[in-house]
Amino acid sequence: MPKYMLRLLAFSFLIGAIPVITLGIFSYYIATGDVEQKVKEGNQQLLLQTQMRMEQTLKTLELTSIQYINSPQVTSAINENLESIQYDKIRDLSMGLYNLQTFAGISDGYLIGLEKEWVVSFTSFKKFAEFEKKSLIEQYAKHPTSLFWDTNPVAADNSNQVDPEGNTTPAASQATVNMVYKLPIVPITAQPRGFLVIEILKSQLLTQLTGSRDLGSIYVINREGQHFLAYDTESDAKASYYESLNQKIAQMVQATGKENGFFNTDIGQEEVGVAYRASSYNGWIYVSVVSIHDLTKGTRKIAMATIVACSIIFVVIGLLAFFLSRKMYSPIKRLFEFTKDVNAGETNTKDEFVSIEQRFKTLFSTGQQLEQQVQGQFVQLKEFFVLKLLTGQISESDFTYRSTNYGFPLEWQNLGLLTLQIDTLQGTRYRDHDRELLLFAINNMVGELIPAHQRFSPVLLDQSQVTLITSDLEQGAELKEQFHQTAELILSKVQEFLQISVSIGISSPFKKVTGSVHAYREGLESLKSRLNLGNNIILHYEDVQARNKELEATVYTQLKWTEDQLISAIKLGDAAKVHEWFDKYIADLVEKNVNTGEYPVLMMQLVSKLYQVVQEQGGNVKKVLGERATYDRLLKLSTLNDIIAWFKSDLFEPIMAFLNEQAESQYINIANQMVKLVHERYDQDISLESCASKLNFHPVYLSRVFKKEMGINFSEYLADYRMNIAKTWLETTSLKISEIAERLNYTNTTAFIRTFRKIVGMTPGQYREHNKKE
Repeated sequence: MPKYMLRLLAFSFLIGAIPVITLGIFSYYIATGDVEQKVKEGNQQLLLQTQMRMEQTLKTLELTSIQYINSPQVTSAINENLESIQYDKIRDLSMGLYNLQTFAGISDGYLIGLEKEWVVSFTSFKKFAEFEKKSLIEQYAKHPTSLFWDTNPVAADNSNQVDPEGNTTPAASQATVNMVYKLPIVPITAQPRGFLVIEILKSQLLTQLTGSRDLGSIYVINREGQHFLAYDTESDAKASYYESLNQKIAQMVQATGKENGFFNTDIGQEEVGVAYRASSYNGWIYVSVVSIHDLTKGTRKIAMATIVACSIIFVVIGLLAFFLSRKMYSPIKRLFEFTKDVNAGETNTKDEFVSIEQRFKTLFSTGQQLEQQVQGQFVQLKEFFVLKLLTGQISESDFTYRSTNYGFPLEWQNLGLLTLQIDTLQGTRYRDHDRELLLFAINNMVGELIPAHQRFSPVLLDQSQVTLITSDLEQGAELKEQFHQTAELILSKVQEFLQISVSIGISSPFKKVTGSVHAYREGLESLKSRLNLGNNIILHYEDVQARNKELEATVYTQLKWTEDQLISAIKLGDAAKVHEWFDKYIADLVEKNVNTGEYPVLMMQLVSKLYQVVQEQGGNVKKVLGERATYDRLLKLSTLNDIIAWFKSDLFEPIMAFLNEQAESQYINIANQMVKLVHERYDQDISLESCASKLNFHPVYLSRVFKKEMGINFSEYLADYRMNIAKTWLETTSLKISEIAERLNYTNTTAFIRTFRKIVGMTPGQYREHNKKE
């Protein structure tokens, strides 16, 4: 193999191998550290949860105990000579003790009158001299504090008991943890008058401990390093190592005063990680022990996976290096042969680096393209950062770090926020779908008009163009004028190049960038005043606030009355009145100096009433009005002209069309019901008023509806129908004319004959004779 190709192969392999080795080692150590750190954090979190759960249980017991010993029955009884014959008092004391069982682990409790020498438990009463734990209580009397926890209570006489196998073991009291109160709680003398002792089963306290196979075992020791709550520590063959470990932890807590920690140590032949957490409440120390072997089990898998992956990559790199080196060497070899032919017997070594030079040029060109791409993304990152700042997702410290990287201003006296919105596109060459493109163009213009050292990146947020600018001026008229001049510059250039109407809201000056969120809301609030002041204006938040006056109750009353008149006009279908009352409603809003913040609320009340009109007529609001007539659409409208056009075209017109359709259908139904009444009651005293009473409508309304649908008046239709009945009877029966008149509810036969002749053209008698001849 040629020497140069061998070097090229070695160089290619090393270029690929070194990063892989470095990345593998780095990944392994990072993953190992992360796993160990997660286990440490998990152990500490587990210990904290265990401690909080345990202390919650103990504090609950402590609180109920304090309430009990401060009760009148205990404070009076502690100074009395109780006898077994005082059954009621002893029962009350015993029941109070029994009620202290806030959880299932309390085995017994004792209220002891030390001076009067009596003992009350859950189930018994005895003299102190007969009390089997007298020596233990005498030890408690020497304790320096009024409330303490005895984690390993053993009587002073070292009384033992024999287990079923004949072995001697400490007394049963060792299976409990005692909470001890000296009475009174605030000592008056060195010798207490009494005690309250609550015995808690260790077996029940063990249920408060949280165990995890992955995060090790948990047990509890006291401040002297003696463990008293554990599942298997005592029976473990490594008990002596645990005793030494517990003493070490207790000494570390006492020496350093740290409440928690983590260290590695050996227990027998096994390396373990130990996490501990000391309680400031009762001095107990919660300990978690996890095997390092188990802890690093995951990291060994990571190491093996890293080695396998790196090995595969090495093989691939070796093959690629071999084939690529041969390919890269080919032009060098050809160039070398060419120069050898030109210069016989000479080796032109310089020609070997020509291809390398070309490759560096290509690489440099590629680097320039990559830099341009990164620069384009960098601009987007800056805008994204400002958007997060405006939405409250950037803290002060995070801003200080990132603003240096992005090249934002770092020093200023005051900040201001300019919020620009397009007023309307009506009357321009643009349409609504061009709004976003126009805002984008305006955003670019602002970036060019304001120097970079005086602003942050301009951004688009919702329907607004937002710019955060800086100033070296202090608060005052000059600062306000500077902000105003900047806004005027933007306004004039937008009008010059785009020929559209825009308005700009200027926030109050502020110091910290985190105030941008509030400043953005101020800008939007300022822009709402366009409804009163018009379009193409610059609005300072301070000026808007000074102008907005409190709306008096009379204004609301006037608006409500106008709304009611408007709704009435809609129900009557009078389009002219509808537009007249709506114009008055808008005029009241403008003339009464209604706060711009009240506009959406007041107008949504009106929209709600319009929705109610549709629903009262059995219509579906969405089906009748469509997708545009929504609250969201109203809130997005920024000018008074847009709001007026929206109400008239998207609300009033479809609602009135719907009501007219409903009215037509209702008219037909009412007329049919009136005809039915005539057919059923033609022989009774029927009138327009009786129909109105039956159908629950006004007579005048029924008269107008009947006339419109039937083409004749109600009285005329009734007379025609009766005369048709009369003609049938004249043809088919021998009833007298007076009888027919009476049956048709005519009290006067003459009136019946007159009506018949008016409608038929002849008298009833003539009609009967005429039909007989035929």
